[in-house]
Amino acid sequence: MQTEIRSSIPSLKQCLIASIVSFTYLLVSYLLIGFRNEQLILAFIFVSLYLASPLSRKFILGFSVFIVFWIIFDYMKAFPNYQFADVNIQSLYRAERSLFGISIGNTTLTPNEYWESNHSPFLDVMSGFFYLCWVPVPLMFAFLLFLRNRNLFLQFSLTFLLVNLIGFVIYYLYPAAPPWFVQHHGFDFIANTPGNTAGLARFDEFFNISLFHSMYAKSSNVFAAMPSLHSAYPLIVFYYGLKAELGWINLLFAIIIIGIWFAAVYTGHHYVLDVLAGIACASIGISLFKLLRDRNERFKAFLNGYTRLIS
Repeated sequence: MQTEIRSSIPSLKQCLIASIVSFTYLLVSYLLIGFRNEQLILAFIFVSLYLASPLSRKFILGFSVFIVFWIIFDYMKAFPNYQFADVNIQSLYRAERSLFGISIGNTTLTPNEYWESNHSPFLDVMSGFFYLCWVPVPLMFAFLLFLRNRNLFLQFSLTFLLVNLIGFVIYYLYPAAPPWFVQHHGFDFIANTPGNTAGLARFDEFFNISLFHSMYAKSSNVFAAMPSLHSAYPLIVFYYGLKAELGWINLLFAIIIIGIWFAAVYTGHHYVLDVLAGIACASIGISLFKLLRDRNERFKAFLNGYTRLIS
């Protein structure tokens, strides 16, 4: 019993690591994007779990992959992609209309424009629920893998991070305006445009809440519609769900995939081209990770060492 108690007491080294990591994060965050309460909450969660017990330490070290993703995404606010390349607005709109346009009389509409004129309360609610899955589903799936298979958990987590990094690079190489921007502002670029709930506002109105409004008010970058990473995430989950042999749960993942892809276009947040780019991004990330895992000995050693660290 005394041995168990001593093992649960963090060492001085562990206290220093937790303090240095959290302080560095808070300082860099303050310098780049200013202070926010969420930063303190994240630092508190990391320190608490890292020091609480050996099991919680393994948990937070494993899920630190997702924390790294969130921090990078958050820091994008400090470096808007439209400062590095011209934003694609009209060219992307015309490509979408040319490839996927829907003819109504003498007019050709993009799928977003069609659904904006033909929406329904049922589709509003269903699209909202599907769109809410983009973060909870990957995290819950990761938690399930953490309990069942730590090595597969890391493969999923690192693939998730890799796909995001690929997407972030494309954001800066090809800044792209979402469909709702064209609807509200036309083809003229407007820097510092705030986030917009677009069609998801109808979900908020239906339930008389401000859920999506609160989420998109904190958007890191409006001009990051291509690729749609919302469309990439469920595909990664489905791929690793098949590897984990989850049975009927994979059918649920497949339904979520289709639902998110449809909702992305229906709500005016992405073009079909954005969704296809997200699918390609996920496919490339999955393939690249598999290549690294199978053929790069250093990466394989890193993966095995990381697995031992959290096991």
